[in-house]
Amino acid sequence: MRKTIRKCVAACTGKTMPAAVRRAFEDELRRARDAAPDTRAMWTALERAHIISQAWAWPHTRAHWHMFRLAVRCRDRAETVGQVVRILVAGAGSLTGRVPYGNTGRTAAGISTPMPLPEDLRLLLGRA
Repeated sequence: MRKTIRKCVAACTGKTMPAAVRRAFEDELRRARDAAPDTRAMWTALERAHIISQAWAWPHTRAHWHMFRLAVRCRDRAETVGQVVRILVAGAGSLTGRVPYGNTGRTAAGISTPMPLPEDLRLLLGRA
């Protein structure tokens, strides 16, 4: 089932996430999960996952889904609403290349504000 979804997403987006980038993305999601109940560490890992995923529609949407779930868990109404909006537009933004690279994906960051990439992620993503 997972392979079928990946094939479908790849067909829709025209590109697949390179293996090293996929590993880093999944590692950050895992780091967020393993950091519980430390919500600050969870947010940091999810922000990094978001930055990694911005160029790919499905992973980008997944990053916002995980952020939404954490916002609900934290009972942060503004962040929850902001993540719903981002879930709705993330995939389209990735498909059209209209994403603010480096943006952490949080509501306070602004939906279209580009931000500097952390050095390790800049190297990973080939934006040297």
